[in-house]
Amino acid sequence: MRRGLGQIETLLFAYVQLRGLPAVRAGELTEPLQLSKIQERKLLSRLAKAGLIVRVWRGLYLIPPKLPLGGKWSPDEILALNTLMADRKGRYQICGPNAFNRYGFDEQVPARVYAYNNRLSGERTIGSVALTLIKVADDRLGSTEEVETAEGLKAVYSSRVRTLVDAVYDWSRFNSLPRAYQWIRDDLATKRVKAAELVSVTLRYGDKGTIRRMGAFLEREGVAGPLLKKLERALQPSTSLIPWIPTRPKRGTVNRRWGVVLNERA
Repeated sequence: MRRGLGQIETLLFAYVQLRGLPAVRAGELTEPLQLSKIQERKLLSRLAKAGLIVRVWRGLYLIPPKLPLGGKWSPDEILALNTLMADRKGRYQICGPNAFNRYGFDEQVPARVYAYNNRLSGERTIGSVALTLIKVADDRLGSTEEVETAEGLKAVYSSRVRTLVDAVYDWSRFNSLPRAYQWIRDDLATKRVKAAELVSVTLRYGDKGTIRRMGAFLEREGVAGPLLKKLERALQPSTSLIPWIPTRPKRGTVNRRWGVVLNERA
């Protein structure tokens, strides 16, 4: 056992490791360890401050399968995220920069985990895991794929096509335009995604701005008319204009069909 652990700490780790418990809740240790609620609370708080266990949420702690040798322990990203979402009875999908890296759109490995979910919003740290939680409506979750990690955990990612659509939809959060246009162009050329998939996912998860930008993009790429009509039918007639690249001045050729100012050279 780790040097400096007292009898109660030793009993806690022996108990949870014998039963293979990855996490414990406040109240679960009072009976088996014969502790009062106050003793249990102090014990968990003391171990969390020492970095031997990690607090996930109020009264919920992750426990390492083995004690770290001479240092603090932290769960991996998926264990932390899965435990938090399971506790909140929520759904999530890893998105944005993490998905960009997973699918090879961006070589940069994010320092945080970005996740759409239907329970929590804001930044949170679990051990050394930094999370950016983006709360969305239930109907904005979907178009996902499940990945099994080396540790046997299930991670839920936005699908490749959903990731491309979100790079247009959530451009301000992910700083993904105009890069996303080239990602989509490359994936269409290599047939990693199909135009019909882009249209379907755009209509389901995009907003009006996403539909207009995607319509203008696909029209420029020579996509078949019937697919463009599907996007067009989702829009109301409007004289307002939006920029093709939102971070640049709204100056350039105007595509009236989609109400988009093609300002790539502005």
